[in-house]
Amino acid sequence: MNIKEFKEALKNKQQIKAVPIAELKREPTHPGEVLEEEFMKPLGLSQSKLARELGVSVRAVNEIVNKKRGITPEMAIRLSERFGTTAEFWLGLQMDYDLWKAYHKPSRKFKKKAIV
Repeated sequence: MNIKEFKEALKNKQQIKAVPIAELKREPTHPGEVLEEEFMKPLGLSQSKLARELGVSVRAVNEIVNKKRGITPEMAIRLSERFGTTAEFWLGLQMDYDLWKAYHKPSRKFKKKAIV
């Protein structure tokens, strides 16, 4: 389910089924993409303006938007205060992204074993 489908489901009060991260076929949306598409663009915020407002470097915002940096708890708090969301919202997006990446890492050796 992409962002548009999610918003439509919420609007129509449809039930949204949770799927275990390991079972997702596609990579979850990186929080940087959500930041850019759902918050920065609609508000006309540039990376440099947002960086100033958050009290962080432009590089930090740029790397988040370009999926080169994750959302830390500190950044989650800053974003939640700026956009009226919660820190848990941002950290949840990051956790989903990180878990999916870990499950689908080619070098991952651990596999679920049956309990005997």
